[in-house]
Amino acid sequence: MPLVRSLSVTSLNGLPVWEDENLPVENLMLFEISWEVTNKVGGIYTVIQTKAKVTADEWGENYVLIGPYYEHNVKTQVEVFEPSNYAIKKTMDFMRYQGFRVCFGRWLIEGNPYVLLFDIGSAAWNLDRWKGEFWDACQIGIPHHDGESNDALIFGSLTALFLKELADQFEDKPKIIAHFHEWQAGVGLILSRIRQYPIATIFTTHATLLGRYLCAGNTDFYNRLDKFDIDREAGERKIYHRYCMERASAHCAHVFTTVSAITAVEAENMIKKKPDVITPNGLNIKKFSAMHEFQNLHALYKSRIQEFIRGHFYGHLDFNLEKTLFFFIAGRYEFTNKGADLFIEALSRLNFLLRVQKCDVTVVVFFIMPAKTHNFNVETLKGQAVRKQLWDTAHLVKEKFGKRLYEALLKGETPDMTKFLDRDDLTVMKRAIYATQRQSLPPVTTHNMLDDSKDPILSTIRRIGLFNNRADRVKIVFHPEFLSSTSPLLPMDYEEFVRGCHLGVFPSYYEPWGYTPAECTVMGIPSVTTNLSGFGCFMQEHVADPTSYGIYILDRRFRSLEESCNQLTQFMFSFCKQSRRQRIIQRNRTERLSELLDWRYLGRYYMHARHLALCKAFPEKFQMEPIAPPLTEGFRFPQPASVPPSPSVSLHSSPHQSDDEENGDERYDEEEEAEKDRRNIKTPASLAPFPTGNQSDAEYQN
Repeated sequence: MPLVRSLSVTSLNGLPVWEDENLPVENLMLFEISWEVTNKVGGIYTVIQTKAKVTADEWGENYVLIGPYYEHNVKTQVEVFEPSNYAIKKTMDFMRYQGFRVCFGRWLIEGNPYVLLFDIGSAAWNLDRWKGEFWDACQIGIPHHDGESNDALIFGSLTALFLKELADQFEDKPKIIAHFHEWQAGVGLILSRIRQYPIATIFTTHATLLGRYLCAGNTDFYNRLDKFDIDREAGERKIYHRYCMERASAHCAHVFTTVSAITAVEAENMIKKKPDVITPNGLNIKKFSAMHEFQNLHALYKSRIQEFIRGHFYGHLDFNLEKTLFFFIAGRYEFTNKGADLFIEALSRLNFLLRVQKCDVTVVVFFIMPAKTHNFNVETLKGQAVRKQLWDTAHLVKEKFGKRLYEALLKGETPDMTKFLDRDDLTVMKRAIYATQRQSLPPVTTHNMLDDSKDPILSTIRRIGLFNNRADRVKIVFHPEFLSSTSPLLPMDYEEFVRGCHLGVFPSYYEPWGYTPAECTVMGIPSVTTNLSGFGCFMQEHVADPTSYGIYILDRRFRSLEESCNQLTQFMFSFCKQSRRQRIIQRNRTERLSELLDWRYLGRYYMHARHLALCKAFPEKFQMEPIAPPLTEGFRFPQPASVPPSPSVSLHSSPHQSDDEENGDERYDEEEEAEKDRRNIKTPASLAPFPTGNQSDAEYQN
């Protein structure tokens, strides 16, 4: 019987159904403003792009995204046409009459939302006048040499002008909600509020500006969070005007939101404003999930990674690939912020444990972090060529062997195996064997680095001595480029690569949200995250026992660096001790958590923020019960009803595990496991805030 998706949005009776805050969207207009609308710069593009379908389904024709106009983006991503809404068209005509270039159309992504794009260059002649008006409004001066801030001022001024004219067209109905993302869009919010436009405003920071700068400088950020002289720190980094724009946006908005609990603490200290609502980032689960086939896809893509390993480690392939686990870390090359320093140190300790325990498990670790390179490493390319040559030789000999065997059987002769391979065949095979001999160790990196002597990852690897020796149980492959299906080395897209791995490790120190572990989760791949990442905090809040679901949360907030390193080592060592069946069960559980990360569930946080903004902007028309807890709280995934797949509690019947036990006939019933979870999910009848402290497992059961 094929596996099925056991917990879907429609079938999971544990996820609270959204029954309140159904806003009269027919009498409202929602504008979402960001510098990354149709313009990919960073992670905010992913947030807006993936959320667009859910928001468009809710708001229909009354939802418009506002962003900057870049011709190369518009030509490939936008279907341009004139709006059917008379008020919007009249406002656009007014702005065009003023000399500004304005473009309207549909963004060619899932959901096809409307987009309104402003050409910054067409309005640049107003820069000095708008700088003066901005100074008069809020006493924030912008230096002439800061091009990004100048563009943000022009973009914000155009946005404010558009919203004012549109509000004048609408008069009293429909009401306008304007949701601004990050400081680049904040000027429009500040001007709208100071000039008292009849607009409900929301401001979302995905990470504070100063927080990014401080962590990039390897500051002891969280221990000194309440001790920073904010104005001095911003001034020394020459971003004081940007910091003021961000802080003013947060304080001026009717509702201030951020993406995670840890970023809320950061915002409270950096910009002196506590967020009104936390709006976690989600994913379009339809895009990432493979329904019941995700286990099959894991096996398929794992075999493709194994092919790469056969070539990369030729001549040193003395480990069993069937007992080899693939770990990986991926993302921007921020050595300390992404936790690569802690990860490499923990790998050294894991290598020691595996060698001392004489484990037959080998761990191959991939670092997928883009860095400056010259070209591919010649030795790495040679390895893939040798592997292909061996494959071709084996197939050639196999064809000859099969033909001779076939002819012998046709003649009714008993095959004489010693005569099936002639001297030429043996010579070809010997030459192929000799070709696999190498005098050097398998390379640690797949590319020639621009300055490998100063590269943080390579320098740390040299210090701890993980050089892919035969005796090492932990092997390292540093791939300093994003993955691509057209690569001659590892021809796989990122999603395919993730599905083929066993564990993603992301021990980040600074991670406002963390899309990489979230993507692992929706693809059914266990991952390590931290309580300093937004994703880790979200899982701690929503899952009773994250570890049993394959979400290992590393404590980097309340433990020393040494203790965190030991904890990470123990996580990875425990994972290595799991049997194949335990890993399969854990992947099933991990994939079921994908429902928590679906925008169809997380969209309610944005609904709540919009309702709250309307209540504050138009209290005479919109009310919210002040003492009622928001319906974005009060739900937790239960601990699995069956025994968690941990070696410490899932003991074998004999001191030494046998192959029969690992690949035993005991069937894992996905539907039965899911049904146990359903029965144990806390009923959403009461949506009071979830109690704090240590609760027993019984409190999550009916």
